Amino acid sequence: MTDLEAHVAQKGRKELVKQVRAQINALGIKYIYYQFVSVTGRIVGKGVPADHWETVAEKGFQLVYGSTANLFVDRRKNYIGYGPEASELVGIPDPETFVQLPWDKRVARVFCTCFRNREERENPGGHLSSDCRGNLRIIHDEFKKKHKGLHLRHGCEPEMMWLKKGDNGLPDGGFSKPNCYHIDQFESLRPVFMKVIEYAQAMGLDMIQGDHEDAPGQLELNWMYDDCMRTADRLTTYRQICAQVARENNLIACFMPKPFMGVSASGCHHNLSLWTGGDDQVNNLHQEKLPGQKDVFSYRKGGVNTFMPGKGGGKPGQIGLYAIGGVIKHLNALTAIGSSTVNSYRRLWDTGFWAPVFADWGYQNRTCALRISAPGRFEYRSVDAAVNPYLMAGALLKAFDDGISNKIDPGEPEERNMYEAIAAGKKVKKLPMSLGEALDHLENDKVINSALPGDMMRVFMHYKRDEHEKFMATVTNWDLEQYWDILP
Repeated sequence: MTDLEAHVAQKGRKELVKQVRAQINALGIKYIYYQFVSVTGRIVGKGVPADHWETVAEKGFQLVYGSTANLFVDRRKNYIGYGPEASELVGIPDPETFVQLPWDKRVARVFCTCFRNREERENPGGHLSSDCRGNLRIIHDEFKKKHKGLHLRHGCEPEMMWLKKGDNGLPDGGFSKPNCYHIDQFESLRPVFMKVIEYAQAMGLDMIQGDHEDAPGQLELNWMYDDCMRTADRLTTYRQICAQVARENNLIACFMPKPFMGVSASGCHHNLSLWTGGDDQVNNLHQEKLPGQKDVFSYRKGGVNTFMPGKGGGKPGQIGLYAIGGVIKHLNALTAIGSSTVNSYRRLWDTGFWAPVFADWGYQNRTCALRISAPGRFEYRSVDAAVNPYLMAGALLKAFDDGISNKIDPGEPEERNMYEAIAAGKKVKKLPMSLGEALDHLENDKVINSALPGDMMRVFMHYKRDEHEKFMATVTNWDLEQYWDILP
């Protein structure tokens, strides 16, 4: 049995397919987006009339392999990852992710897992290794099996900016003033964030808090943490929702890490913990009939958080310390995934805005790449608004595995402001300060490489090396202003 056949035949899936048909009929769904996520985190796929649900659920749809790299060309006009001669992938919908779109209730979406074509000479119907979402499922399952049910739950802090749209359709500054936590500026964006929350709750996100951050038009809206796959799916869904609300309000929902100098960039801090046990429970906000599958509205509750400190308080539990040790060891390579664009490094160079520049960890210390943000979890800070959450979660699991398996000691936490600690004589390394440098580290780190198996590493490196090369080859306004009259 191929990977594709095993996925279609997995226990309980036929019943889920029937449940989706019942929801299609009850909700009046006419059209379905079959979507997966590219190497850069973009949402790609196909739309199919709902009449064909059963056929697509069993046989899938086909799309060129290069769609996993946005069907993008490099600076030499070669397609990234796969050429025009490559086969077409098979996308198989995961029925547990089916949910109605609240802005057009005739339409639903479902996430898909991607496989190699059935007619491939080599590994026909095998898992497509450039499918980042499918990779995360495999990596997490392997981690749970190796560590006796230990699993990753995390939440994220998705900062982003709401920008005004100029007459030319391009950004024309932030909608609000850069005043952090000011309710007045938060209120100015109320029509936007209330619509985001409405749509988010209708699509399974348990929204818990939000605020105005300290850049123009910058908001952070949070939802409840969960199993890592659901959290990645929800961040992807949140981005779709923001794009829709932007269309409705003639704004731009900007997930670029650093569009403005002199103010904070947009991060996407990950708050991480490893658990055993627990079970899935439907969010209690939804007492009415769910506009989608139960799994979309469920959260993992209960169990034991292995990151909790002992009775004396203080440091995380031993598993947590080892996990931190693994992340510290692999920070340089992880930076290439969490800070994955050329623009990401503007965030690190524009100092004074609490960006995580230093490869260290501490308590409530925002100058470090990791901080203990609360008992039972730590905050990974070297990750920004443009992150692919599936690649990030998979890479962190590999770092955790290395730390736990090899009992890596992270050293003592730094409680001082890192700049003060350095002034006092502490020796500490900086994170990579350019995309090119970070990619060098990723290329040479076998542990983090394993989070990008098979084609994924090749596609990711092709895409990102090309991005860095294009930047290095581009003459900017800064170049002209700096050098136009350099001589005589």
